Amino acid sequence: MTISDNNGKIRLLLVEDERTLVGIIADTLSEKGFEVRCAYNGADGLSTAAQFRPEVVVTDIMMPTMDGFTFVRRLREEGICSDDVPVLFLSARSGAEDVVHGFELGAQDYIRKPFAMSELIVRIHALLGRQRARAAAAQSPSPIVLGRYTFDPVTGTLSLDDGSSTVLPSREAELLTLLASRLGETVSNTLILKRLWGDDDYFSTRSLNVHITRLRKRLAADPAICITSHRSIGYCLRVTA
Repeated sequence: MTISDNNGKIRLLLVEDERTLVGIIADTLSEKGFEVRCAYNGADGLSTAAQFRPEVVVTDIMMPTMDGFTFVRRLREEGICSDDVPVLFLSARSGAEDVVHGFELGAQDYIRKPFAMSELIVRIHALLGRQRARAAAAQSPSPIVLGRYTFDPVTGTLSLDDGSSTVLPSREAELLTLLASRLGETVSNTLILKRLWGDDDYFSTRSLNVHITRLRKRLAADPAICITSHRSIGYCLRVTA
């Protein structure tokens, strides 16, 4: 992701059919230093995204012409926005299945209406911060520091600050690399399974559960590290202060 040359402003695409809400969000984000483009349904969002090349996308789910789920799926499938461009869903819908489906499509966050503008701004900045951290990690061969541990994704070596170390089996190393690259973010089961196992069937899911259990045991020496399970959604690797 590259920052816009427009005075350093971050390009944000807002797709929402409630025009009053669009005006409030767009005005607020513009005041906070974003370059905002707006669309009022998914179809217009696709054409706007193709021209605007946003660095972050905020979209509603329930919209006329094309809903937010279809919009994000096509955004990814048609290569208009890569997986590196974070997506945040807005929705009045509260069902867990909507959250799961959003993560499966490649969204990074989900906020329910009504919401405070301050919360939306914080979440957008958090998404951008994580994306930049992932980009920096991808460009650097440097090991990843996780609390008392240091993990080298190139060699798969997990070292503790007491001098002990172990080389993780390849699948565990791949799993830890993926979770660490999205530190503090829930990574969907589907994304993990498709990327590492190539399939999200029952047996692959059981295998994922086993590998998560093994990683938790390997990281158990530091209680500040946890891999949180969000039932039917995914896993999140966190390091608390």
